[in-house]
Amino acid sequence: MQIDVLVDPFGTRWSDLRDTARAAAEAGFAGVWTWDHLDGRVYDAPNVLECWTVLTALAVAVPNVMVGPLVLNVANRRPGVLAVMAATLQDVSGGRLLLGLGAGGGPDTPYHREQEAIGGTVAADPVRRAQIETCVEQVRRLWRSPGFLEPDPAPPFVIGAFGPKMAELAGRVGDGINTRAAHPRLGEIVTIARVAHERAGRDPAHFLVTVFTALDEAWLTIDSERRRHLDTLGVNRLILSVRPADDRARIAAAGRMAKRVGASEPD
Repeated sequence: MQIDVLVDPFGTRWSDLRDTARAAAEAGFAGVWTWDHLDGRVYDAPNVLECWTVLTALAVAVPNVMVGPLVLNVANRRPGVLAVMAATLQDVSGGRLLLGLGAGGGPDTPYHREQEAIGGTVAADPVRRAQIETCVEQVRRLWRSPGFLEPDPAPPFVIGAFGPKMAELAGRVGDGINTRAAHPRLGEIVTIARVAHERAGRDPAHFLVTVFTALDEAWLTIDSERRRHLDTLGVNRLILSVRPADDRARIAAAGRMAKRVGASEPD
């Protein structure tokens, strides 16, 4: 299992995110992710840094770690634009992109207000799920079209899912799934996605399972109930969220702990 860090873009500056990501890489973490939001008020912050701009800068400033959005709101970028964006970042990063994609929050969540602030709307759940499927199909088509940059290799689509319908979609059209590490139905969600992946004629052994949670030493303790549960499910990447963004001493301590755990695991 790879251990990653999620840096918090709310109410912070680029220099803090850069230095936090560098600290994570130096501590031995395998990847750096960040949220995709536009309005800082959804988390009671005065502002928020834009996800893709941050990831592109991190790809240059912090070499040798994976980078990814957790996760891109499909409503924020047209598929044609996203296709070129993702191919470009894959080129800039030298193949280190994990392409997180999600349906965005529904009308009953606080996230609807950032869409309203930019003149958008928030559709019902079935519409937003359909938008995910259409986006993935169009991006892959454009990657193979004349005149469009083709990423090498194509970054995996890691689709955010908290319920069974999105999990089925993630497995059927995506290359991986992202959900909460402490999801009360984590085993069910992962199984649904893997079964859908296999039914779509694809190899479930190559399906990525990524989970996120707040940075807590219990997730790094190999004999803890939490960690054993993730290992049993075959989780590929554990993403630990760091708040505030400049808590680099805690990242360094967590990295040292993760290294000790890695050294103690059997071959």
